This record gives sequence, structure tokens and C-alpha cells, in this order.
Amino acid sequence: METPVKYTFVITFLVSITIAGLNGVIGNRPNLGPCGKHDVEKEAEKLEPCSAAAQQLTAPVSAECCTVMTKKMHNPPCFCAVLFTQTARNIGLVPEIAVSIPQRCNVADRPANYKCGGITFH
Repeated sequence: METPVKYTFVITFLVSITIAGLNGVIGNRPNLGPCGKHDVEKEAEKLEPCSAAAQQLTAPVSAECCTVMTKKMHNPPCFCAVLFTQTARNIGLVPEIAVSIPQRCNVADRPANYKCGGITFH
């Protein structure tokens, strides 16, 4: 009589663990932000090559910065969110100047007149 009780306990335990595990995978979808599944702070780190150009309008924009900026312009809401992160502040980005970089890089598909908070892309 003890054996069926042990099996019942083991099966109940395994079913409970399986349900709990599936609930974690299926039931709790991550809250995706403007950068989709990418962390906004990590995306901000990618703008480091643009730090000098994002501090002064007269600073030259490096080819590396323009390459990064061309990629960022595929998702303007993400770029906008990145501009206001702690990481962006730490690398010295000034949002009002940073939005001018796509134009300074001659990015063809930049979102001209796109509103980013109170700032408008050039």
C-alpha cells in the first residue's frame, strides 16, 4: 500500500513543477519597451562613439558614430528612449544635440521632424 502513495506523491510533485515551469515561460511575457527585447541602457552604450558629437554641434562626427546612427534610425522610438537614459548622461550625450547627428551624418532615412519628448529631430 505504501508504493501507490509514493507514486501518487511523485506524480503530483512532477505535475506541479511542470505547471509552474510552463507558467513562467508562457504566462509571464516580458514587458517590451521601445527597443523591443533589447535593454535600453545597453542600447545607449552603443552610442559611445557619438559622445563628442553629441556634446557640441560643431564637433566632427566620426564614421563609426554615423554607422551606429544609421542603425539607430531604423527605430526612432528606441533612439529617443536611449537619449534619456542614465548611460547616455554618463557618456555625456546632450539629447538636444544628439538628435542633430543623423542629419550631420546625412542619414537618408532619418525621421525628420520626429518628436522626441520636447525635442524635434533635424
